[in-house]
Amino acid sequence: MAIKVVKNLVSKEKYSLKCSNPMVPEYITIHNTANDASAKNEISFMKNNTSSTSFHFAVDDIEVIQGLPLNRNAWHTGDGTNGTGNRKSIGVEICYSESGGPKYKAAEKLAIKFVAQLLKERGWGIDRVRKHQDWNGKYCPHRILSEGRWDEVKAAIEAELKALGGKTTSKPSSSAPKASGGTYTVKKGDTLSAIAKEHGVSMATLQSLNGIKNPNLIKVGQVLKLTGSSTSSTKPSSKKTLYALPSGIYKVTSPMRKGDDVRQIQKALAALYFYPDKGAKNNGIDGVYGPKTANAVKRFQSVNGLTADGIYGPKTKAKLEEKL
Repeated sequence: MAIKVVKNLVSKEKYSLKCSNPMVPEYITIHNTANDASAKNEISFMKNNTSSTSFHFAVDDIEVIQGLPLNRNAWHTGDGTNGTGNRKSIGVEICYSESGGPKYKAAEKLAIKFVAQLLKERGWGIDRVRKHQDWNGKYCPHRILSEGRWDEVKAAIEAELKALGGKTTSKPSSSAPKASGGTYTVKKGDTLSAIAKEHGVSMATLQSLNGIKNPNLIKVGQVLKLTGSSTSSTKPSSKKTLYALPSGIYKVTSPMRKGDDVRQIQKALAALYFYPDKGAKNNGIDGVYGPKTANAVKRFQSVNGLTADGIYGPKTKAKLEEKL
């Protein structure tokens, strides 16, 4: 029996913010919401806030709700304005992932069935399924990754797909790179990001496996490991250094409301998709704790169970560090 999808689509007036480009999808990307809101609330929040962050479906323990049309892109994978994840993948958010428990398990089970249904409808195989981490290295879907169950979830989707009579693999592109025995030989014109996406691994994993510090310096003929021992499939500790957050209190009226410390707060919020400003230089990261930054902090606090006052302090810092 087909899973019913409840449509609650964003208004066309918000297309320029939430889904600004036409899309012919090629992948499905799975996320965990990192909070305990229902699908209805997730879609409502996504539709009505002023952030460009968006996704196509939210799935909870009882229903699937669609927020964007499938012929429009979503800003959900953090791989840039023209990134394949953002521009060519359908975003599916699994709800109740912060606390887990029976509600999350039921939501994940329904999401597995729903993703299989999407694959069947499009004539796709399991090779079209990606996790958020594959596109930009973010530790998402966080609960599935922290429990070491990504392969198990993919296998469950594939089993559901087979039960529906769907294809197990998609027809490969004639231009697709070829791998052999867990390795790949770099060809002319290859980029590390393209290789990562094609083979379903993250950039961080490829760099870790092959000791690559600068992803722009791979060479034609270089043999890359695609699998092996790597710590990049677990939560990357480097995030804490990359987004080293200041201590203290920051607010619109604070004497410390300008400078590099504020810039770090903005970068951390941007990494979690609460501070995107795609029309501004450097995504609007200007080192000024003004109304825009306070609003981003307020939205982050609201979603994560904190007092939503727009003031950055010890509790907000700790929650940001937890989520990064």
